[in-house]
Formats: sequence, C-alpha cells, structure tokens
Amino acid sequence: MKKPTLICVVGPTAIGKTSLAISLANHFSTDILSADSRQFYKEMSIGTAAPSSQELEAAKHHFIQHKSITETYTVGAFEKDALLKLDKLYSKKDYAILVGGSGLYIDAVTKGLDTFPKIAPNIREKLNIAFKEKGIKFLQSELKEVDPTYYNKVDTQNPHRLIRALEVYKSSGEPYSSFLNQPKPERPFQTIYIGLTADRENVYDRINKRVDTMIANGLLKEVESLAPYKNHNALQTVGYRELFPFFDGKISLDEAISEIKKNTRRFAKRQYTWFNKNSEIKWFDYRTPVLEIIDAIV
Repeated sequence: MKKPTLICVVGPTAIGKTSLAISLANHFSTDILSADSRQFYKEMSIGTAAPSSQELEAAKHHFIQHKSITETYTVGAFEKDALLKLDKLYSKKDYAILVGGSGLYIDAVTKGLDTFPKIAPNIREKLNIAFKEKGIKFLQSELKEVDPTYYNKVDTQNPHRLIRALEVYKSSGEPYSSFLNQPKPERPFQTIYIGLTADRENVYDRINKRVDTMIANGLLKEVESLAPYKNHNALQTVGYRELFPFFDGKISLDEAISEIKKNTRRFAKRQYTWFNKNSEIKWFDYRTPVLEIIDAIV
C-alpha cells in the first residue's frame, strides 16, 4: 500500500513559500500545516508575515496564531500536534503540505527529534536570570567553552537555543551535541521537499521591501503593544527585538529598521545553511511556474 505524501515547502524568508503552498494545497485538494515557529502566536502578525485573511481563506491552514506568547510551546509539542493532525488528514487525503522557514520544526515532523534528559526547572531559571543580567555574550561564551561542536552549528543570536543547550549540559554533564543524530522512528508517510530560492541580491531586495511593507502596515504599533512581554522567548525574534530599544529611546527608528533588515538577511543566510544540509530538497527559482513544480512532485 502506497504511503501518503507530505510536501514540504522550504526556503529563506520572503521568498514566496506561502503563495506556493496555497497553490499546491488547492491542486492536491488538501490542507497546509505551518512550520513557522513565530506564526504560532496570535499577538504576532505583522512582524512574522503571517498569512493574510485572504490567504487563510484560499486554503485551510493549521498552526497559525493558535497560541499566545504567554504560553510555552516547544518544538516537541509541535511535533506531536503536527503528527496527530497529519494522521487525521491522511485518513481522507493522499497529500498534505508543510510550509515554513524553521528548519528544526520541519525536521521534527519529517524525521523526529533527538531525546534529551529531563531538565530541573531551577537550572533554566538560573540561566534565564543570567541572560537578563549578563546578556547574550555570557551565554555564547559559556556554550563555546562546554560544547564547541554545537556552538559552531547553533544560531548564536538565539538566546533560547543557547539556554537549551546549556541546561542540557548542566543537567546531564554531557554536551548537547552528544545527544544529536540519534536513530529516528520511521514516519508513516513519504516526504517530498520543494525549496524556493533566488540569487542573493534578489533575496536581500525582497527582504528589504518586506520590512518596509511591515512598517507601513503597522509593525511599530504591534511591537509597542507587546513591550510588556519583551523578555518572553517568542519576542526574541527579528523584527521585534530590534524595535524595543527604539521604544526605550536608545536608538533612532532608522537605526532600528536598518537592524531589522540586517538581521533578517543574516537569518536568511542561516536558513540556507540549514536547508543546504538536506540533499533531498529539489530547488526551484522562486519565479518557476507552479505547474512545473507540480510536475516534479507527481
């Protein structure tokens, strides 16, 4: 019996993944699961480029703005929720679409996560306090010393990832990297990876234009309303963390916008680094006609 198919649409930010996912969902008469870890939060819409109301109407989406930034929602919880949703979809459909630029969340669904030791709450609390008092450079320095292997792979600007690696080390005495690449369970579906790409100049231009559009669409108001929650993990996100210093009077608006564009470009580079490790991805120029991509799927 042929396994159902999961079509994963991946690529850098602002490349057009949502539009392609909708076209594929309509062609295959199926639903879309979002694997964008910041579009999960209902308070974060403009800065995460969440699908518009028209896009949500064009195809059924799951895992879009279904959580609050005050809730803890881990990649492990997402893996379980997504597999349950796929199980229900596959009882009626042969295809499903998974779309997003968060490589870890894509891999969690398609390949499974590594198993880590349980973490005592006080360890995480101490690391969070250290981050608040000493800043991200302290976390970077700590991780580089105890686990240089993971330090060279991780997004060192993401405090959540740094804290996660350090809490595993402090709980087990073993480096975080030693728990990676364990044997994974086989999934009850086959996976096809479709990647959208463009030359660097085009990607950067699309990013800059998207940031300008976000500002025009009210990003300042959205971020200002979230200022009381700025220390929450969900808000340690490009497009949000750069604007909090502006509201604190530490930098100008032009400086903040410039930082958003710069950090988004850096984020796109890290996305490419992650996805380029996956040799199964079939890459297409972002202007490729949808029918040509569908031909490569079927």
